[in-house]
Amino acid sequence: MAEPVISFKDYGFQYTAQASPTLYHINLDIYQGEKVLIAGASGSGKSTIGSCLNGLIPYAYAGESTGELLVGGKDPRKESIFTLSQIVGTVLQDTDGQFIGLTVGEDIAFALENDCVPQEEMKETVQEVAKLVDIDHHLEYAPHELSGGQKQRVSLAGVMVDQVKILLFDEPLANLDPAAGRTAIELIDKVQERTGAAVIIIEHRLEDVLWKRVDRIVLMDEGRIVADMPTKDFLTSDMLLGHGLREPLYLSALRYAGIPITKELEPQHVESLRLSEEQKERVRGWYRDQEGLFGTEETKREILSVENLSFGYTPEKQNLKDVSFSIKEGEMVSIVGRNGAGKSTLAKLICGFEKPTAGRICLEGRDLSGDTIKERAQRIGYVMQNPNQMISKPLIWDEVEMALLAGTMSAEERQNRVEETLKICGLYPFRKWPVSALSFGQKKRVTIAGILVQRPQIIILDEPTAGQDYHHYTEIMEFLKSLNERGFTIIMITHDMHLMLEYTPRAIVFSEGELLADTTAAHVLNDPALVEKANLKETSLYTLSVACGIDNPQAFTERFIASEKVRRERQEG
Repeated sequence: MAEPVISFKDYGFQYTAQASPTLYHINLDIYQGEKVLIAGASGSGKSTIGSCLNGLIPYAYAGESTGELLVGGKDPRKESIFTLSQIVGTVLQDTDGQFIGLTVGEDIAFALENDCVPQEEMKETVQEVAKLVDIDHHLEYAPHELSGGQKQRVSLAGVMVDQVKILLFDEPLANLDPAAGRTAIELIDKVQERTGAAVIIIEHRLEDVLWKRVDRIVLMDEGRIVADMPTKDFLTSDMLLGHGLREPLYLSALRYAGIPITKELEPQHVESLRLSEEQKERVRGWYRDQEGLFGTEETKREILSVENLSFGYTPEKQNLKDVSFSIKEGEMVSIVGRNGAGKSTLAKLICGFEKPTAGRICLEGRDLSGDTIKERAQRIGYVMQNPNQMISKPLIWDEVEMALLAGTMSAEERQNRVEETLKICGLYPFRKWPVSALSFGQKKRVTIAGILVQRPQIIILDEPTAGQDYHHYTEIMEFLKSLNERGFTIIMITHDMHLMLEYTPRAIVFSEGELLADTTAAHVLNDPALVEKANLKETSLYTLSVACGIDNPQAFTERFIASEKVRRERQEG
């Protein structure tokens, strides 16, 4: 039998700054050519596993390890991080932090330059790898000129030039729009077929990763491996929701219809499902039974209006073109679209970080053009996509409390407000920790807490759930929903189509700086033409409903979401 390319034997690890280990008794073998998904809640230890593989442990993160680990037959503790980089290629969730070169071509060639590869051979290799990941027409571009999906391709090309044995992806979908995420999964599959490398994907967006074949799913919980199963076995087990992961939507819909999830169903992906005619009829019967679950929306007054708004970062290019819409008080709205569509630019204009070239923004009928950023911030809170751009204090407590210090609140009131917010955001156990010790997802919760603690009238969140496991996703979204129910207006820029469907009745869709649609969330993902133009992707509920012969996929999706809402309310009750 072949030797594993990765082998953990009773391996444990404890960071120097931590009082207890992060990993306990890890036993795991991964072989050449396998594709393995490592999943788990935030803080489960899955990213630490990745750091052990690529040499960040022990070279960047100090700590003590026990047991044995071999990567490509070598002990990472005895090898240089340079040697390990020639075995393990790593693509991080924050691609901007991985770029070295001034152009795409230079960035891909970086490892080859370090190896003193002759220039003609280097150019040939860069061109070949760039073509494989479909970025060969952008070699002269600067990395910052690329979309999120294109940046992911450049990062992948940069690690492929070394012909590594192992490709490690740490939450590769976190910052990508839905269609770009699907393309990324297809690209990983294509690269593995070409190279034969072992692929390890660290991710909790299970349904998105399963767009293509995955051999095994390794589930982490509190530093331990609690499951290591073939994908089919995992999906038919009860491991998902009990360990902070979201079940694929199509499986939840089948369960609602009373259909057991068995191996015979081939549940690995919605398109692989083998449903009998009897089972399809059960889905149709469930759909008919859900009619009448919808309530009526009360009419509310307008709080925010955007009128004929245009803006360009340079005179040559308009990033937003004649955009108009309004938001009512107490609404919860998603703003969706491809990377680079203008969504974040719109948020910056609303908050006053940029000035429009045409049009105006009004709050409760008053033009905001004369307000300072500080004056706007008292009524409009903004949580940015990248948490590192917002954090300025070394300790979590100080970061969250900072916004309250300039006001008249007493020390006791500040303490109560900060404690309440930290508990809601799942950060209270870490309140005395340094921010630097947190994962990307945990840092995201700190920045959300820093805004929520101020209780602004309108909250704009740029990708609020990026990097969050299902438990913390639900916790944050339920808190945002509770604020919304008390009258706060919530605007979310998101790539998470489940979030849009589950929490926001209305969605505003952008593409290439233009407003494509302002409609219901369910309609967005059941209109194939709109999905394609906005670089989104149909929900698996759409695919399931069509497969079952339901003639109104939008109504099926709406009834599913209504049923989810009823289920959550019953659990809370």
